Amino acid sequence: MQNRVQITSTEQPKAYKAMLGLEGYLAQSSLSKTLKDLIKIRASEINGCAYCIDMHTKEAMANGETLQRIFLISAWREATKFFSGEEQTILAITEEITLIHAHGLSDALYQQALQFFDESQIPEIIMAIVTINAWNRIAISTHLQIED
Repeated sequence: MQNRVQITSTEQPKAYKAMLGLEGYLAQSSLSKTLKDLIKIRASEINGCAYCIDMHTKEAMANGETLQRIFLISAWREATKFFSGEEQTILAITEEITLIHAHGLSDALYQQALQFFDESQIPEIIMAIVTINAWNRIAISTHLQIED
């Protein structure tokens, strides 16, 4: 794979700082680490971002996530006994927003989300999904490589 310019603190400091600002916002959100990890891994799987899948599965394990659940994230609909209703809702929202071109976040799923999350958390969920999708697009378009 051809090396490409990177968006980093030295190459594009303003853009990188803006992305880190989103990360700072998310760090202060009320969402648990588990929910944020599920969002990051599932969106990265959908987008095919090896760099982000590698990074966020390692983070999830460090946060106490089990390997079995990590392996099952992409098949969560068939492995519902491993994911709570709240987690299944997060994964479904992640898929609908990541695949926004299909139909966007449906009214039915939004209503389902209100069973688990309040109206201040739903924007946090949306921003977490938007942020990882932006990171995926940066990593894929710049050919960011996994480090050993």
